[in-house]
Amino acid sequence: MSKAILTKAANYCETNKYRFTEPRVEVLRIISSSKTPLGAYEVLEKLGKVIKNPKPPTAYRAIEFWQENHFIHRIESINAYIACDAGHRHKGSQFMICDDCGDVTEAHLCDLPKPLKDSATKNTFTPSRWNLEIHGQCRKCLSI
Repeated sequence: MSKAILTKAANYCETNKYRFTEPRVEVLRIISSSKTPLGAYEVLEKLGKVIKNPKPPTAYRAIEFWQENHFIHRIESINAYIACDAGHRHKGSQFMICDDCGDVTEAHLCDLPKPLKDSATKNTFTPSRWNLEIHGQCRKCLSI
């Protein structure tokens, strides 16, 4: 997935006239090539193997850029980042997180479920983004 997402990101940056800097490229490469979600300091540590002495703000700014532009997601409950493996831009994210092995699967529901949308409307609330996380055990861990 790493090469495809980097190509998509390069095209996106060119089209939108965003800078495709080395730290941004490397942070996206690091996150998209990881099999598990990474915390910001893990990203910074891996970034240090490619860029000499990167400072924490360098990693944080790149993470923030990719998150704002929908290339990565933040998984709130574990304070970690994962590449968006959907080929779309969406305001809602849902993750199934295995508490045993740490595997994370994105569910790809692009719209807010109707009961939540109805509740928001009833309470005159307009959601701008949403994140749903379900913790449990994946199929692999259940069969052990």
